[in-house]
Amino acid sequence: MAPYFLRNLVPKKERAEDARPLLHVLRELTFIQWALFFSGWLAWTCDSLDFFSVSLSVTHLQTQFNKSTTSITTAITLTLLFRSAGAIIFGILSDRFGRKWPLIGNLILVAILELGAGFVQTFKQFLALRSLFGIGMGGVWGLAAATALENLPVEARGLASGFLQEGYAVGYLIAAVINLFLVPEVSASWRALFWTASGISLFAAFIRMLLPESEVFLRAKALEKARGTTTAQKTKIFVHETKEMLKKHWLLCIYAVLLMTGFNFLSHGSQDLYPTYLTQSKGFSSRDATVATIIGNCGAVAGGVFAGWLSQYIGRRLTILIHVLLIGAFIPLWILPTGFSALAAGAFCIQFGVQGAWGVIPIQLSEMSPPAFRATFPGVAYQVGNMVSSASAQIESTGGEHLRTTLVQKGQIVDVPDYAKVQGILIGVVAAFVFIVTLIGPENHGSHFEKHKTAFEEGGGSDDAVMEDESPEGSRRESGSVIDEKKENV
Repeated sequence: MAPYFLRNLVPKKERAEDARPLLHVLRELTFIQWALFFSGWLAWTCDSLDFFSVSLSVTHLQTQFNKSTTSITTAITLTLLFRSAGAIIFGILSDRFGRKWPLIGNLILVAILELGAGFVQTFKQFLALRSLFGIGMGGVWGLAAATALENLPVEARGLASGFLQEGYAVGYLIAAVINLFLVPEVSASWRALFWTASGISLFAAFIRMLLPESEVFLRAKALEKARGTTTAQKTKIFVHETKEMLKKHWLLCIYAVLLMTGFNFLSHGSQDLYPTYLTQSKGFSSRDATVATIIGNCGAVAGGVFAGWLSQYIGRRLTILIHVLLIGAFIPLWILPTGFSALAAGAFCIQFGVQGAWGVIPIQLSEMSPPAFRATFPGVAYQVGNMVSSASAQIESTGGEHLRTTLVQKGQIVDVPDYAKVQGILIGVVAAFVFIVTLIGPENHGSHFEKHKTAFEEGGGSDDAVMEDESPEGSRRESGSVIDEKKENV
C-alpha cells in the first residue's frame, strides 16, 4: 500500500461533499468580510512594493553610491535577514492583542522607514535603513494573511489565498510601472519610487484603521471580559500556551521552516536579480527589462489565483506539486532565448509556476499551523525561511561574476556575467527540493481554524480547543505526513 502522505494528497470525499458552491459562498459575503480581505491583501501588496523598490533600482543605486551589483544586493540580503525579528514581534502582538492595531502600527513603521530610505546620502545610511525596514516588513505577511483569511468561509479560502499571495506580484507590478513611467520623468529619480511606496503604505494603514477587529478576537475578548479575566492574566495564559504549543509542535515548526526556505529561494531566486539579469546578461535596455518584469508578474497573478482556486478541489499539496513541475519544464524558456518576446514568455511561464505554488501557501500554512497562533506560526516560518534564503541575490550575482559569457553589443563582443546559467541551476535545484518537502508534508485541508480559542484563552494552545459558543464540527486536525501520520480505516 502507498504511504499515507501519498493517499492523502486529494481532500477526503466527505469534506468535499459538505462544501457549498463557491459562487453561492461569495454572494453571501458581507461588506466587512470583503473589506477585511481587501485590507489584508493591500497590506501585503504594499510589503512587496516596498521590498522590490531596491530590486528595480539596482542600476540607479550603483550610480548613486558608486558600488557593484554584489554590494547593492547586500541591502536585499539585510532586509531579508531582519524580517524574522519583525515576524516574531508583530506576530506575538497580533496573537495576543488582536489583528487590527498591530497591523496598523506595522504599516506605519514600514512607511516611515521607506520614506527615510529615499532621503539617504551614503551607502551606510541606506543599508541601515533597509535593515530596520526588514523588521517592519517581516511582520506584515502573517498579520495580513490572518486578517484576510480567518474572516472568510472555509469554501472561499483557497481562492482568497491565491488572490492574497499575489498581492506580492501586484506590488512588484506597481513598483515596475512607477519605475517605468515616474522615475525617468522626475528629478528625484529612484527616490521617487521609495516615497511613492511610503505613501501607499500609509494609505493601507488608514484603510485598516477604518475597519473593525477580526470577529474571532471580538468574540474571544467578549468572553474573557464576561469571565472577568484581567490583562495580566491573559498575558500569563498567552505565555503558558505558547510554551505548550512549542513543546507539542516543534517538529512541525522545523518542517514549516524547511518548506518556506525552499519557497523563498524560488521566489527571490527568480525575481530579485531578474531586471539586472536582463540588462547585463541579455543586453536589454532598462525599459525593456521593466516591461519583461511586468509581463512576468502578470503570469504570477494568473498562476497564484488559479492555483488558489484549484487547491480548494484537488488539495493544497497536489496543487503545489503540479506548479513546481511547471517551473522545471519552463526553465529553458526562461534562460536560453536571446530575443525579448521569447524571454518575456519565459518570465510569464516561470512566474505562473512559482507564484502559482506560492498562491497556496497562505491557506496551507494557516491550516497547518496551531490554530491559536495563526499570525505568529506562519509569519515566523515564512520569515525564517526568508532569512535562510536571504543571500539568494548575492549568490546569483557572485556566481554570475565567476560564470562569464559573451554578448554582442554595438557590433562588439563583450564579456558579461552569465546570470542565466546561475539562475537556471539555482531554481532547478530548489524546485526539486520544494517538490520533495511538499510531497512528504502535512495537510489540513478545510480546517475550521476560526472556531478555535485564541492564544490568550485557557487551553488555546491545544489543537482541539474550540470556542464555547461554536460547534467543534469540522475542526478536527487531519494531517497525513511523516510528521503526523494517523491510522486510517481501509
